[in-house]
Amino acid sequence: MRDFNENPFIVIWELTRACQLKCLHCRAEAQYHRDPRELTFEEGKKLIDDIYEMDQPLLVFTGGDPLMRPDVYDLAKYAIDKGLHVSMTPSATPNVTKEAIRKAKEVGLSRWAFSLDGPNAEIHDHFRGTPGSFDLTIKAIEYLHELDIPVQINTVISRYNVHALDEMAELVEKLKCVLWSVFFLVPTGRGKESDMISPVEHEKVFRWLYETSKRVPFDIKTTAGQHYRRVVLQAKMRENQIASDGIRYEDVLAKGLTGQVDGLGRAPKGVNDGNGFVFISHIGDVYPSGLLPVKAGNVRETPLAEIYRNSPIFQDLRSPDKYKGKCGVCEFRYVCGGSRSRAYAVTGDYLESEPYCVYIPKALRQKGKRLS
Repeated sequence: MRDFNENPFIVIWELTRACQLKCLHCRAEAQYHRDPRELTFEEGKKLIDDIYEMDQPLLVFTGGDPLMRPDVYDLAKYAIDKGLHVSMTPSATPNVTKEAIRKAKEVGLSRWAFSLDGPNAEIHDHFRGTPGSFDLTIKAIEYLHELDIPVQINTVISRYNVHALDEMAELVEKLKCVLWSVFFLVPTGRGKESDMISPVEHEKVFRWLYETSKRVPFDIKTTAGQHYRRVVLQAKMRENQIASDGIRYEDVLAKGLTGQVDGLGRAPKGVNDGNGFVFISHIGDVYPSGLLPVKAGNVRETPLAEIYRNSPIFQDLRSPDKYKGKCGVCEFRYVCGGSRSRAYAVTGDYLESEPYCVYIPKALRQKGKRLS
């Protein structure tokens, strides 16, 4: 099993911050033009070499919009030729042509992920800040199917779409997607707390996702919703699928998956910010995730492996016993751990408790009984 203290499971590289969209929640606060300080093609190749040496994690090109870099396919080909699995999350803009997708397939990109934040243009285009984005996304997904490339849908849950999740799941199924990646908003960048759903609504959505996962043909995973793992485990305990003390990440994987989703490996244990996960910005800054803006170093100055393994920030984030408040005593802390990004965004301390979790850990319930 991969040791997250040594090597990440997934590396996200923000190739550029340039993007034609104006999304309400944009972590990057993307801009229309490329930053001249971006990592160069040669620096990118060196970074890919370093990533490969870290036990070949999954590599995701993101942005901004990675298609705003003309060398994106050259970088992808270089990484794929080395033996890395590479996927990409482009923005649904006129850049996503059938020719662009065909070129991606030719170089061997294993999957594309598009964002759909509502089951219709009214909801999605409002969230993405760009009229026509919904129709462009649907057209791009049709292109992917024509070229037989697996499709992942990313959806940010917010107060703008929480009422339409049943319709959203129906659309993901209709579009024949292999994975629905459900993001829970973190108030950073352009994202605001006022756009978020409440802690109780988080819990309701988690339970809805678990029940939905049992009847849909696609897989479901969460991002910045680590407490979904706790909800799945609790549900399986109630259903007697696992022992009541069985708090293991492998029991979270839906539908008895054998460790693969369309050729890409599933994490062997719970990934969290800085724990199996690392983010490199367009200028080479290294963060525990794109949603946790605490810089740990820069790849122009220090090798990625050295930053990931030795940075005190990353080491803290891989130590759940250092978590504060109820997360620090929660029996699910090694499987869940809460969103470290959201803890930082709301409290200013990435070791604080997940502020949008309603669960009271067993240790605190027992302490309350003794005090009463």
